[in-house]
Amino acid sequence: MFARALLPAMFALFATLLPNTVSAQDTSAGNALYAHELRRLHSGEVVRLSDRLAGQPVLIVNTASHCGFTSQFRELEAVHQQYKDRGLRVAGFSSNDFDQEADNEAKAAEVCFLNFGVTFDMFAPIHVRGAQAHPLFRELARRAEAPAWNFHKYLIDRNGRVVATFPSKVKPDAPEVRKAIERLL
Repeated sequence: MFARALLPAMFALFATLLPNTVSAQDTSAGNALYAHELRRLHSGEVVRLSDRLAGQPVLIVNTASHCGFTSQFRELEAVHQQYKDRGLRVAGFSSNDFDQEADNEAKAAEVCFLNFGVTFDMFAPIHVRGAQAHPLFRELARRAEAPAWNFHKYLIDRNGRVVATFPSKVKPDAPEVRKAIERLL
């Protein structure tokens, strides 16, 4: 009788220990991605990416305010609004690597925040490819591919693994992007 009463408690204890062991291995992938601090676009606030993104599904996008794909800010915001309550984070990383970012942060911020009403995380300009690429994008390139152009999208799972990439031409609200997001949520 005593053993029977103890059995459910032992299973419950085991169940709480097992996921911690698995997540400790899996979070190392997220740590490599998010072990950085970056400034928010135009506010100057420094943010630890691990505080904002780790443990969440994330859609990472390199952006530019004067690109033919800049209108994708609208779709990115729509995806953010649709899925934020279910845990998806959208993170935009401004870059001038393709010579299409505004001359200064204030102008880039105006395009994002005023012209397109962006409310998801936007970060100050960084390099996203080549020898000067920010460590986040060097790691994304190592795991998947470097962005070939602005508005390249990476879908990251809760454990920091790249589960899908989408080139610039694929809109953030395209069926294949939404389907991949739904699988993560």
